Amino acid sequence: MITDKIDLQKTDVLYCVGDYIDRGPDGKGVVDFILELKKNNYQVHTLRGNHEQMLLDARRGGKYMQLWTMNGGYSTLESFGVIDVNDLKAEYMDFFKQTLFFVETEEFIVVHAGLNFDAEDPYQDKEAMLWIRNYSPDPDFLKGRLLIHGHTPRPREYILSQEVKNRVNIDAGCVYKDMEGMASLIALDFNKKKFIEVGNID
Repeated sequence: MITDKIDLQKTDVLYCVGDYIDRGPDGKGVVDFILELKKNNYQVHTLRGNHEQMLLDARRGGKYMQLWTMNGGYSTLESFGVIDVNDLKAEYMDFFKQTLFFVETEEFIVVHAGLNFDAEDPYQDKEAMLWIRNYSPDPDFLKGRLLIHGHTPRPREYILSQEVKNRVNIDAGCVYKDMEGMASLIALDFNKKKFIEVGNID
């Protein structure tokens, strides 16, 4: 997706919407790829997904660790070559801690799951930014900006048929390679208002 389809240039700005881990056999490889882009001075903004939050919470042990391991945490630990989340190298832990809950520009808002428009300040509801699924965007809050998110998998036909205005979901369930209509990785070229697609290659 990044190197071939998008052919990312250093003049581009890349926004990643989260869930870099738990959703495949090589979470470490995904994080290493992003870190390498940043080290090479590519403009990359990394949003926090609910899976990154579960990893951070898992450091507290107990039910938090159990929730994470039920949602792919073991495969992530294996990919990083550790058996305890607290044994992750500082470079990786810093990466997860420094992920953003949202990015706001004059033209769009990027967030992992969405925003709670019933809140007095949607940007204060961090739980919603990571987990929310069913909500209706508030045009008065968006003020013509496009809300871009993932988190809620939808068939690729649905994703690719969306009109690029108000709100766009780019999660086509890439990890669900055995489910009909899923298993695509989708990006949005904001300037061209065009979707870019790569099928699951695992």
